[in-house]
Amino acid sequence: MKQIIIAFLTVSFLLSLQFLLPQKIFKKYNDDELRKVALSHAMQSNPKNFNELKKIFDDKNNPLSKDKIILGKKLYFDTILSKDYIVSCNSCHTIKQHNKPLLLNSMLGKTKDTLNCTACHAMDNSGTDRNTFSIGSTESPYKLNAQTILNAALAKSFTWSGEVNSLYEQISNSIQDDTKMNLSKNEVVKRLKENPVYQIQFNDVFHEDISFDNVVKAIDAYVKTLLTRGSYDRFLDGDNNAISDEAKRGFADFINFGCKGCHTGRGVGGQSVQMFPLRHFARIFDLRVNYSFEENKIIDNSFPFENKGGYKGRNGTNFFRVPLLRNVAKTSPYFHNGAVFKIRKAVDIMAKHQTGKNLTNVQIDEIVEFLKTLSGDIVDYGDFNDK
Repeated sequence: MKQIIIAFLTVSFLLSLQFLLPQKIFKKYNDDELRKVALSHAMQSNPKNFNELKKIFDDKNNPLSKDKIILGKKLYFDTILSKDYIVSCNSCHTIKQHNKPLLLNSMLGKTKDTLNCTACHAMDNSGTDRNTFSIGSTESPYKLNAQTILNAALAKSFTWSGEVNSLYEQISNSIQDDTKMNLSKNEVVKRLKENPVYQIQFNDVFHEDISFDNVVKAIDAYVKTLLTRGSYDRFLDGDNNAISDEAKRGFADFINFGCKGCHTGRGVGGQSVQMFPLRHFARIFDLRVNYSFEENKIIDNSFPFENKGGYKGRNGTNFFRVPLLRNVAKTSPYFHNGAVFKIRKAVDIMAKHQTGKNLTNVQIDEIVEFLKTLSGDIVDYGDFNDK
């Protein structure tokens, strides 16, 4: 009986801590202040036109031009760059607004990964296939979720490990990787040289014979045009009515809670490699009213979810490239192995395991409303259709 009383008093004390301990007062922002602090972390709006785009991306080693972008777009969608003529860049990084075979196969359960978001979201133009795990030419030993190609050119590093340091290198690796497109440099050149249309296009763009280097440069140029703009950009550009008051409160929390420390820059992420998780917060007694004991059933020694595939980041150290959050509301499932399907759950996990904060349901909802403002449409930087 004495032990029961002690246990009851202990639990009562723990539950009262949230009311006894002083609460940290977070700064409130008006619209101009919110914009100012965002811009101070390089959270700038995306360019509106081609001239602004060139100021960000134009490279003397690979200058942007309309004809080069048209060629890169054609290559991006062409399965000629994969070993079995089945996979294209667009297979895992879908940017067409329709993908009928993918949609049909998913609905019929014919995809290799039937537990995915594809059936309902194949028309989202999200820049990713929405599969839990993406499969290229062959299946990777690590079951990894494909990250979106939209705004990817804004990142400083690539892949979940962040070990690739340029978009050019990432495109080159993806074509040759045996789990992705699985085609050698020599075979790429051989196939394209057998195509008279490609011979003409490469000569017009590069004024030289087809080379693997120029294949990558063309795709690199096209991917740089895959930037999006939405209400978030309009707010940063000065339109106070572009986002709701709820989203503004979520934006303020995003800043105050420290999310902007990693998710910064134009892409709202992709600028650094960080440890995840920083803490195993679900192992600590949780005082929130919205806590679910189900969380403790799935936590293991590495992640707050089942780590299918066993991938643990760069060299097994739990270091991951920070994902870009632009269009995050359209790119579920989340995390490196697509383990989390709901954006609210992803926000809750990140708050607990990265910032050590127990968010209320209202705070989660407001941050989600802010994240929705990061959704946008691909900017029309010009007519890049092959005629």
